[in-house]
Order: sequence, then C-alpha cells, then structure tokens
Amino acid sequence: MSVTEAIEVVSLTDVGLCRTHNEDALASDLGIGLLVLADGMGGYKAGEIASEIAVLTIMAEMSEVMYDESASGKFQIENLIEHLSKAVSRANHTIYHISENQPQCAGMGTTLVLGLFYDNKLIVGHIGDSRLYRLRDGVLEQLTEDHSLLQEQINLGLISKEQARTADYRNLVTRALGVDLTVELDLNQHTVEIGDLYLLCSDGLTDMLEDAVIHETLVLAGHGMEKAAAELIRQANDAGGTDNISVMLARIHKDYAMKNGWAQRIFGKAKVKTKTSAK
Repeated sequence: MSVTEAIEVVSLTDVGLCRTHNEDALASDLGIGLLVLADGMGGYKAGEIASEIAVLTIMAEMSEVMYDESASGKFQIENLIEHLSKAVSRANHTIYHISENQPQCAGMGTTLVLGLFYDNKLIVGHIGDSRLYRLRDGVLEQLTEDHSLLQEQINLGLISKEQARTADYRNLVTRALGVDLTVELDLNQHTVEIGDLYLLCSDGLTDMLEDAVIHETLVLAGHGMEKAAAELIRQANDAGGTDNISVMLARIHKDYAMKNGWAQRIFGKAKVKTKTSAK
C-alpha cells in the first residue's frame, strides 16, 4: 500500500496577530512519507530564511536519497535514521555558515520537527520546542519533549506545568538548528495504527492553547481535517496570537506496510506550504 493512498495531510500556517511576517515553514511529500515543520528565529526576516533553508534542504536531501536508491534497488529501511541525521546535519551546516558570513543573518536559527512514515511506522525527529502529538483512541499524547529551559526545570521539579504556562522565559530553547556548528537531533520510532491522527505544530499554537483544548479540537477532526486545522489557528489567535501559528495534521486511513519494496511507495509529489492564512 502506498503512503499517498494511506495518509491524508492538511497544512496551515498563519502570521498571528502580533508579527509582521511569518517565520514558520512547512513541507510535505507523501511520495517519501515525509512531513517537516520549522519555526525560525533571529533578526529581521533572518528566522524566515533559517526555517526555509531547513525545510527545503531536508526535503531535497531525503527526496534525492529515497528516489535514487529506490530506483537502483539499493534502498535499505535500516538506513532511514542515518539519512535523516545527515540531511538535518546538512541543513544545520548551511544555516550556521550563512549566519556566520552574512551580517543581516547573524544569530539566526530554527526549531525543527519532522515525521517520516514508512512500513506502518513513524520516525519522529525534533530540535527545539516545535512539537508532534498523536491522537489515538481518543487519547492525546505528546511524542516529543521540548528542548527548552522550561522543560528542563519541569523535569527537575523546579516548576510545575501550570506555572510554566505563564513564565516570561517560556520561549527560551536550549537547542536549535543552525546556532552551532553541530546539533543533536532527537529521533524516536513509533508503530502507527489505522485511525491515528498526528499533529505537528510550532509553539505559536502550544503557547496559546493548553493540551486539553488541542485535544478537544482534534477529536472533532472527524468532521474534517481542514476545519480542525483552521479551528486550532483561530483559537490560538483568539487567545492572543502572539507568534506565527503553524499546524500539520496527518490522518492514517489505511495500512501502508511494504509488501513489494520501497519503490511502490514512490507516487507522491512534494507540497511546500508557504504563507496561507487561516482567516
């Protein structure tokens, strides 16, 4: 079963109410089963450059590897994590060197969250505080853990999750793409079930909405994923809209186990999401 026939994806991004431009970037290519979301940071429009570089570099690197190796029959599933790590490293290297050599881009970087669907599994990778959630059988679970000062304090028992929601420093990340010459990508693998709904999002959503609100909205996604994505962004804006808000939803409709090799899954075309408003 092809991933393109098994998974439905909806992407939506909004500038929010307090920013003049959108520094989030999103892309999906179900031909290789890959979804990527990045939330840029830096000086004037530098964050936008960092997030675009991250998304486009990772998509291009993974597409080249998977399409070329599947055509030659050399592709090995066990190499997926290695390929992802190399693609992220290439993106990090590119952003870092532009930041070092272009004064207008000094200090830029980006968070990153990605999901790679293959053989009824999902590889989740992330850097920073962009998140990936799974809704399964009515239960919402966060599959990533923020690389942030707040999360470190929560883990140490120094602050509660309730206190964290109002902390002034909740946007201080401890890890970002492009800030240093090397970066550690957290990667985990999960088994996928039919009916699962996955959410990738920037902190413009999670800073504004508690998990309980996100949960309630996703439960209603059975009435339409486009409606659910738009509703999440509307609610985040209603709560203040202090940052760019981006969401990607992926619903598993069918089994996509590999039966006759990776090449049979190569049918999709890349869809790069830019600045589409939910308003």
